[in-house]
Amino acid sequence: VHSSGSGKETQLRVSLESLLSADQVGRWWIIGSSWSGAPMINDTNSKTQQKLHIGKVSSKILELARKQRMNTDIRRSIFCVLMTSEDFLDAFEKLLKLGLKDQQEREIVHVIIYCCLQEKTYNPFYAFLANKFCEYERRFQVTFQFSIWDKIRDLENLSATAISNLVSLLAHLLRTKSLPLSVLKVIEFSELDKPKVRFLRQVLSLLLIKTDVEELSDIFVRISDNPKLGMLREGLKLFLTHFLLKNAQAQKSAEEASLLKERVELATKALQAKEPKLKL
Repeated sequence: VHSSGSGKETQLRVSLESLLSADQVGRWWIIGSSWSGAPMINDTNSKTQQKLHIGKVSSKILELARKQRMNTDIRRSIFCVLMTSEDFLDAFEKLLKLGLKDQQEREIVHVIIYCCLQEKTYNPFYAFLANKFCEYERRFQVTFQFSIWDKIRDLENLSATAISNLVSLLAHLLRTKSLPLSVLKVIEFSELDKPKVRFLRQVLSLLLIKTDVEELSDIFVRISDNPKLGMLREGLKLFLTHFLLKNAQAQKSAEEASLLKERVELATKALQAKEPKLKL
């Protein structure tokens, strides 16, 4: 809209809804037109605030949220739900009730992983909650995968406690099939540094030892027939035999080493179960 006096251009905040409902509420942006009194611009902030209302939260929890750098209303709300829920099912329901969408919704995953890694000792609450979200909608599974990829890439900057918690979280998500083994494709097996070797060794050891034989076979079989995962399969087979078994024989008891050897053989066979055969 141009001002006839000064020649300056003035931008009016006309919402799409106002334009579409002009016949009902009037064209208020045109001089001389009538206006019925309907709101010109929706107050989206107030709607968000209303959605994020989670009841009274103690000042201690809010102070803890501040210390944990929960610097947005959305993150604070998610954090407060996590800290005040009775169990992971209660947390799951309350987080859904926040009514978050798109990027806001992805913050749920980021805060869950952040809190999990910040715990002084591993708390399975976060793993069970993550598992619940992965089962609920595939989009959460994808977000967890990307978020864990970011952490794996940044291992050298994580504390020993955070890495230990990440190991336990990822092993749980793999064991429960919340995430596929292909989540490990982010690791470059040809360029493994010490932090990644330790991390991968711990994740795979937990997965191999703690998972039932049938379930374990199924987890590895799932990536055996995808041509795009050929590098991952070869990398895993090499890592299992070269890094995992040799280390186990040196550091574990004879019984543990024997069990791990059996599981490695099972996993290796599973990786080759549906592998495409080369035609000569």
